[in-house]
Amino acid sequence: MEWHCPPGRQKWYVVYTYCGAPAMRLAGKILMRLTLHTDYALRLMMLLALEPDRIHTIEEVANRYRISRNHLMKVAQTLVQEGFVDGQRGRGGGLKLAKPAKQINLGAVIRKTEDSLALVECFDRKKDGCIVSSACGLRGPLEEALAAFLAVLDRYSLADLIANPVAFTRMRRLLSGKAA
Repeated sequence: MEWHCPPGRQKWYVVYTYCGAPAMRLAGKILMRLTLHTDYALRLMMLLALEPDRIHTIEEVANRYRISRNHLMKVAQTLVQEGFVDGQRGRGGGLKLAKPAKQINLGAVIRKTEDSLALVECFDRKKDGCIVSSACGLRGPLEEALAAFLAVLDRYSLADLIANPVAFTRMRRLLSGKAA
């Protein structure tokens, strides 16, 4: 994916790091990384989208991805509270998408799962302790970059992440524990 900057400026690229977590890259260096909470949220939702006819337990998802069950429980709670995932308690309970994958916007998921999208201290005026904030020119370009990052993600749905048939098959195979 590529976001086109105004003429004469460097290009920002939104890339997917390991396991699909989005990050912002400029000149080969990752400039913005999402939290593990958001990474796990996207992974969980991709699995639910890959297998929409099943109800998945947190234990099963944690084992399949080889990630922390406790952390995944917190992630699932966030996704249920925000209406992305339905959670059924008790015996036979588990998780499934609350709506079709094509109706779940990636930008919306990231905005709800990230604690803060403040790239630097001055993005949060209440906590800003930087003595040069009122004169600094850094905030504008970083706000522009963040807006571009989110704008790219707003163009994609959860369904887009699993739309490639080859990747879909490979991901299912990897999550089943079979060799790629």
